[in-house]
Amino acid sequence: QLQASGGGLVQAGGSLRLSCATSGRTNYVMGWFRQAPGKQREFVAGITWNWGTTVYADSVKGRFIVSRDKASRMVYLQMNSLKPEDTADYYCTTRSGDITSNASDYPWWGQGTQVTVSS
Repeated sequence: QLQASGGGLVQAGGSLRLSCATSGRTNYVMGWFRQAPGKQREFVAGITWNWGTTVYADSVKGRFIVSRDKASRMVYLQMNSLKPEDTADYYCTTRSGDITSNASDYPWWGQGTQVTVSS
């Protein structure tokens, strides 16, 4: 099961940290995606559970940090310098294999958490 949490309302320039509880299987990749109203779901960041290798979308690179805690089986998305265009529902997801940016490659999804950034 996957459950994202930590969303909320924040002013532009602010920060939020999203959390996702996972099963912690070591051969898995964890991904964060987001979906704004009327838009397709888009890749935000991914991390390999075993090695901690990370990949970011260009739109969040330098502002967002994805991390995992093996002991607690949690994955986090630290979001800094938030912009109004970051407003979306954020989802955590998982797959076996490599990190990809294609939502259809991820078979398991949790419920999203809403992030709203006001200008």
